[in-house]
Amino acid sequence: MSLFAQKSKVWNKPLYDAYPFHFGFAFTFGVLDFSVAHSDYFLNQPDSIKIFSIEGQPGALFGASMVSNLRINDNFDLRFIPGLHFGQRDLTYLMVSNKTPYDTISHNMKIESTFLQFPLLLKYRAVRQNNYRPYLIGGVNYAIDLAARKKIKDEEQPKIRLNRQDIYLEVGFGVDYYLPFFKFSTELRFSYGLMNVVTYDDTRYTKVFDKLGSKMTTLVIYFE
Repeated sequence: MSLFAQKSKVWNKPLYDAYPFHFGFAFTFGVLDFSVAHSDYFLNQPDSIKIFSIEGQPGALFGASMVSNLRINDNFDLRFIPGLHFGQRDLTYLMVSNKTPYDTISHNMKIESTFLQFPLLLKYRAVRQNNYRPYLIGGVNYAIDLAARKKIKDEEQPKIRLNRQDIYLEVGFGVDYYLPFFKFSTELRFSYGLMNVVTYDDTRYTKVFDKLGSKMTTLVIYFE
């Protein structure tokens, strides 16, 4: 009885993974954040009011992308997924006075970003099980922040600027679901920026960083 049920199971789009190329689109939802590494200046500040701590505050990220997929063999695909993404993350500076150490001042910087992203990823697919197929994915993502050189309003001062370019190392996993007319996929991806994104401006707000990195955790939904 079980053998008959297995033989009668219908596979949706059974030849889909044999196509040399296929295309689609994707929607991304996630969290954008900073990673902070302090400099020697942070430890030896000459100012009467010192920066006691800097913390990144994560914010929402969302965007849309186009998908181009090249089949390498039965298990590997090469994917290029250019897209436009919007996000915000904050930096909170906590400052204390030498004269009154319990008198603290908090300053929050809202850092908005508009990214053009160009991920190039290698996808490893496990053996297909009926109408789903799990996979692993990894690669690099070149990103340009179009909002990095946006004019800072007077009421936003003091505020730091970010560098326009960054390169992310990305890893993730997901599942392909084969539907009658298209393939639907969900993917959880982790991205770690390799470059220092702070633009040093000779103020203490940038001098306190040895490195200011970017990181993202995203849920990507594909329609292919």
